Amino acid sequence: MVVDAQDTWRYFVGNAEPPGNWFTTGFNDQAWQQGKGGFGYDDNDDNTIIPPAYSVYLRKEFNLTDTAVIEAITLCADYDDAFVAYLNGVEIARTNITSMQQRPRFNDTATTPREAKMYQGKKPELYTLYKKDWQQQLKLGNNLLTVQVHNVSFSSSDMSALFFLMIGSSDNVSRYRPPPSWFPKPLTSSNLPLLIINTSGTAIPDEPKIKATLGIIDNGKGNRNKVTDPFTTYDGRIAIETRGSSSQKFPKKNYGFETRLQNDSNNNVLLLGLPRENDWIVHGPYSDKTLMRNVLAYHIGESTGEYTPRTRWCELIINGNYEGLYVLTEKIKRDKYRVNIDELTPDAVSGLGITGGYIFSVDRNDAGPGTGWESPYAPKPFYRYREPNADELVPAQKTYLQDYVTLFEQTMENDPNTDKYNDFIDVDSWVNYWLATEVFKHIDNFKFSFYMHKHRSDKGGKIHFGPLWDLNLAFGNYDFGQNPDPNNWSYVWAKQKILRPHWVVALSENPEIQSKIKCRWKELRSDSWSTENLMRFIDQNAVQIEEARVRNFERWDILGKYVWPNDFIGNTYEEELNHLKTWLTNRLTWLDENMFGTCTEIKPPVSVSEPVSNKDILLYPNPIKNELTVYFKNAMINAPSVRIHNTMGKEVLKEDLSTFSINKLDVASLTTGVYHYQIFEDQKLIKTGKLIKE
Repeated sequence: MVVDAQDTWRYFVGNAEPPGNWFTTGFNDQAWQQGKGGFGYDDNDDNTIIPPAYSVYLRKEFNLTDTAVIEAITLCADYDDAFVAYLNGVEIARTNITSMQQRPRFNDTATTPREAKMYQGKKPELYTLYKKDWQQQLKLGNNLLTVQVHNVSFSSSDMSALFFLMIGSSDNVSRYRPPPSWFPKPLTSSNLPLLIINTSGTAIPDEPKIKATLGIIDNGKGNRNKVTDPFTTYDGRIAIETRGSSSQKFPKKNYGFETRLQNDSNNNVLLLGLPRENDWIVHGPYSDKTLMRNVLAYHIGESTGEYTPRTRWCELIINGNYEGLYVLTEKIKRDKYRVNIDELTPDAVSGLGITGGYIFSVDRNDAGPGTGWESPYAPKPFYRYREPNADELVPAQKTYLQDYVTLFEQTMENDPNTDKYNDFIDVDSWVNYWLATEVFKHIDNFKFSFYMHKHRSDKGGKIHFGPLWDLNLAFGNYDFGQNPDPNNWSYVWAKQKILRPHWVVALSENPEIQSKIKCRWKELRSDSWSTENLMRFIDQNAVQIEEARVRNFERWDILGKYVWPNDFIGNTYEEELNHLKTWLTNRLTWLDENMFGTCTEIKPPVSVSEPVSNKDILLYPNPIKNELTVYFKNAMINAPSVRIHNTMGKEVLKEDLSTFSINKLDVASLTTGVYHYQIFEDQKLIKTGKLIKE
C-alpha cells in the first residue's frame, strides 16, 4: 500500500471551481487545507468533516523507489456518490458521473445516488491497471494521486471520500506498507480466458447500450492467460448494457453486448471458438452458488440434439475492476449456427414468405405496448415477439403469427385429447423440451423465457420448442411458489392456471405423446443423460473452474449466506456442489421410477464402436479463412482426429482432437480452393465433408 485513505491529504471543498491545473504535478497546493482521510459528513467514516458541498478535491503525493518491478496498480475507492481519479495528471478511473467537460465542474452531480460501503462492513471497489495502462505515467520518486468526489446534490444528507492505492511487484520484496486485511489477492493470470471491458468509467445502464471496448486474452488450451498479455481472440469495439429481470437487483450483473466495427455496424466474429456472430451474453452466476446451473442445463438440452446456447467459462474485468467468474453465452437469435430458420423480411407479407421464420416466447408483459399479445384463453399467457422484434415485424406478420398460435390454442381448448396438435407443433421438439424441463424442475417452467420458433411452411412450418433459456432457478435453487425437492411432476404447475398456457397440460397428458416421452427418456438415460455421464460433466466443469471460483467468492462473499431465492445454503462451495449432484441424482431416480407412458421399442445408444450422428459434429466456419473449429456435441467419442485432403487426394493436415473442448485448427497456410475432410474415431471413419478455403 503506497496510499492509505487515512493518510494526510491536501483538500479543497468544491463549492467553487478549483484552479484548472489542480490535478497536475505542477500545481502548488500549499494554500489548500490539510486533513486526514476520509472526507465527508454524516456517514461515520469521516476523519475530516467538511461542510455540505457539491464536491471535494483531494491530492496525495507518494514516493516509489523502484518502478521497474511494478506489474499492477489497484485503486481502492469508497465514495458517496461519484468520483474521477488521476495519476500524475492522467485519468485512471471514473464512476457514476457524466459531464459536458473533460473533467467535471465543481457543481456537476452524480448520475445516481450511491452509498459508501466500508462503514457498513463491506469492501471498497477495486480498479486495477496494468503496465500498458500506466507505464507512461508512473515515475521513480514522487508521484501524485488526485481525486474529485461529487455528491448527487448539494442538499444530499451525506458524502464520503476514501481512497487507497496499492501496487503489485514482480519480486515479492516489501518496500511499502502491507495492504489492508480486506484487500483480495488481485487477478494476475487464469487458466480461463479473460474478458477485459473498458467503458472509460461510464456506468453500464440497463438500456440503452453504451459504447465500450473489449479485449480477450485466450492463449489456448494448457496455457496461462496473464492480464498483461496482448489481446488475442478480440480487440475492438462493443456496445454493452446490463440485462436480466430478477437478477438486476444482484450486485454481480449480467451483461449483453454487441461486437461492432469502427463505424458502429455489426461485427460478426468468432469468440472463444463459438460460431461467428455479433450478439453475446456474459452471464454472471450469483444466486446459483455452484456457478454452473445454466451451463449444466444447456448441456442437457444440447444432448437432445436441439440447438441450445453454447457456453464458455471466462473471468471478467470491467474498467480494471475484477468482476468474477462468468459464462460467455450465445444470445438466442436467428442464425445458421443458432436458431436456424429463414430470415423474415418486411416485404414478406403473403404466401410462403409470411409463414416463417419467427422466434417468440411466453414471457413477462413488461417490455412495453405492442411487444406481443395476450392469449384469449385462460390463464391468458403473454406471447412476446423476439425475432424479428415488435419494431421489425410489419402488421401482417404480427397478425399471421398471432392467428397461427391462437388457432393452435383454440384446437387444444376445444378438444384437449385431439391428435390435431400434429398439425401445429413439432412433436419431437416438444418431447425434448418437456423432458429437459422436467429434469430441471425450474420455477419459471413454461411461464417465463419459454422460447419457441416457427419455420417457413416449406421447412415444416410448425411450432418448434426451444431454445432453453435462463435456468439459474433450477435444480432446486428456489424457496418460493413451488416445492423445490427433486420429487413430483413439474408440468402440473400449469394446472394452477397462473401465466402458463393451458395446452401445456393437454400435451403432457396426451397418451400418444406420453409414449414418445417414455421411449425418448429411456434412450437419453441409456446414453448422454445417464447419471454417470451427467455427474462426470459436473465434475469436469468443477475442475475447470476450481481456480476461478475461489477468486469469484473472494469478490462476492456469499458462501454460507442467503441470497434470494436459495432453498439450500452451503457453507462451502463443496457443499453447494454436492447438494446439486445429490438433487440431480435423486431427480433422475424419481423420474425413472415415475415416468409415464409405454414404450415397446427403444433405439440402442450411440457407443464408441458405432458412428455418431453427423449432427453431433460441427465444423465451422465454411468457407474458412485462417481458422477451422471442430466441435463435438457428443462427449462419448473416443480418440477423435481429423484429416484434410486437397482435390488431388494429398493429405494437407492431420490433427488429433479433444472431445471435451473446442478444437481450433490453424489453416492459414492452405491455399484458396476446395478441400475434403475426414473425421475419425479410433481410426474409424465417422464423418466426411467438403471445405472451401477463401
